[in-house]
Amino acid sequence: MAKKLFEPFTVKDVTFKNRIVMAPMCMYSSHNKDGKVQDWHRVHYPTRAVGQVGLIILEATAVQPEGRISEEDLGIWSDEHVAGLKELVDLMTPYGAKTGIQLAHAGRKSTVKKETFAPSAIAFDENYKTPTEMTKEDIANTVQAFQDAARRTKEAGFDVIEIHAAHGYLINEFLSPLTNKRTDEYGGSDENRYRILREIIDAIKKEWNGPLFVRISAYDYTDGGMTAEKYVPMTKWMHEQGVDLVDVSSGAVVPAAIDAYPGYQVKFAETIKHDTPIATGAVGLITTGIQAEEILKNDRADLVFLARELLRDPYWAYTAAKELRVDIESVKQYERGWL
Repeated sequence: MAKKLFEPFTVKDVTFKNRIVMAPMCMYSSHNKDGKVQDWHRVHYPTRAVGQVGLIILEATAVQPEGRISEEDLGIWSDEHVAGLKELVDLMTPYGAKTGIQLAHAGRKSTVKKETFAPSAIAFDENYKTPTEMTKEDIANTVQAFQDAARRTKEAGFDVIEIHAAHGYLINEFLSPLTNKRTDEYGGSDENRYRILREIIDAIKKEWNGPLFVRISAYDYTDGGMTAEKYVPMTKWMHEQGVDLVDVSSGAVVPAAIDAYPGYQVKFAETIKHDTPIATGAVGLITTGIQAEEILKNDRADLVFLARELLRDPYWAYTAAKELRVDIESVKQYERGWL
């Protein structure tokens, strides 16, 4: 019997050979602090392509230099970044992987030496700087930076764009009432808090007609914060705007205790998928093929996003195939060991 984990999945005109996605994970390895690709990236990402991951999404890649999480993050704020990013695409695609990039702005959680920006002038905690509240001009400049990044993404040859609207970074800060205390058209109501993401999606689509994902933090783990149910109006707006899939994570917009257990975020993806409806990706302590197959077969999500498990095992697809008793192809060079 066919296993859904290894069935193809098509978004627009892009087909992933299986439902396994490498989630974005910061590598903090642009050691020249210029946002450019380094040898580490040239090894790290293609290894997962050789390992038969269906879609590989690069780490959070900053659309503005002040939007980096750290000074060693990858960047896409300059045309000078395109060549290195294209090199990564060219290294991954020969092995059958589709390629994505997560476009990001860290907002108040940036640790760079530059001034930091946020919807409201509230620090994340005592270890972070108090950010500058963004003016409407700042917001417009950031929206334009996402649009410019989408153009560069297309030039580099990626298959998928994911907008990072999770984990307490800039867009997430606008979406959550815990961090957005504005009284203008970018704060207050759901529609107003969503406005910057609406503008970013529209701006990106001026340059990009390929698959578009959005990562959200579906639960703030704090009274008065966002829940998966509260996100449904926003994910419906995303769907109306042409977003193809919501990558459903949780937490990190404010300090909070999180009870993390295997599959603890899958229920959020399931809610978004069935109440919107829109395709979703499930992420969070998913470690085995059987667990991934359950999520997909029970229609709880459409794709399974793996993070740390793919750091431990770049060949997780092979591990899962053995567990599920199915045969999958390897690259030619590995055929003798792929038994």
